[in-house]
Amino acid sequence: MKLISWNVNGLRAVLRKNFLEYLDAEKPDVLCLQETKCSPDDVEQLWPAHYTTYWNCARKKGYAGTAIFTRTRPANITTGIRIAEHDHEGRVLAAEFAEFFLVNVYVPNAKRELTRLAYRQQWDRDFLRYLKKLEKQKPVIFCGDLNVAHTEIDLANPKAQSQRQEPRLHARGTRRLQRVHEGRLPRHVSRIRETQRALHLVESDVRRARPKRWVAH
Repeated sequence: MKLISWNVNGLRAVLRKNFLEYLDAEKPDVLCLQETKCSPDDVEQLWPAHYTTYWNCARKKGYAGTAIFTRTRPANITTGIRIAEHDHEGRVLAAEFAEFFLVNVYVPNAKRELTRLAYRQQWDRDFLRYLKKLEKQKPVIFCGDLNVAHTEIDLANPKAQSQRQEPRLHARGTRRLQRVHEGRLPRHVSRIRETQRALHLVESDVRRARPKRWVAH
């Protein structure tokens, strides 16, 4: 399976560029999008026939949102994590396949002045509980924009961003997600982390000619 995760920072914007050409060239089995900033009704677009699309949109227009494009129809789709305070921004979209759950997530950030840090810490706890609950049923693969950079591998350009306040001060609040990386969830994670490392090397060669996308095979 080829899985691509991409924060598009506005799907309508990338549609005006090379989104469809990229999709045709890469041919992912599953494409997970974050920060779509639109609903299907906002996009006058016919998607390739071999993909079925699923959406979780924020109540606030033009904000956040997630989507999944998949060649194989999942058995079930769920939106959110069943906690009202977290589920109005379209941040979690889960697809249940025969052998695993795929969870696409756009994690809220703590804001530059850390004004949303307490909320983010609560999110981390609740989201991890949600993933662990799913894992009791079958293996879980999750991907997306975690809005955290607790190790250098999570940054495309760690030296340039090393002085930012948020990664340093927010480190304690992201240790729960570190547990995920260290194996509390399925083994797929370590392989995806190595894919991130390889992708950063590629991006450095092309000097960020294209937006960041995580690709796992």
